[in-house]
Amino acid sequence: MAARLVTLIGKPGCHLCDDARGVVERVAAEVGGVLVEERSILDDATLRDRYAEEIPVVLVDGAPHAYWRVDADRLRAALIG
Repeated sequence: MAARLVTLIGKPGCHLCDDARGVVERVAAEVGGVLVEERSILDDATLRDRYAEEIPVVLVDGAPHAYWRVDADRLRAALIG
């Protein structure tokens, strides 16, 4: 089975982004076979225009999964299912 990709979109100094990072990293480690990448809206004008008011944003395999807060059980289910 191919690895799943979780993308966390945020920016430095964002406390909600820090919270989301912790959930994403914990769930990815539990599930296994998950690649995690982080992208900052400060480094990408397209991401900034699209998500500036919604960070943190979590994408699973490129599809929007969560905005502002990440629920560990919901993320786990998305990665397993």
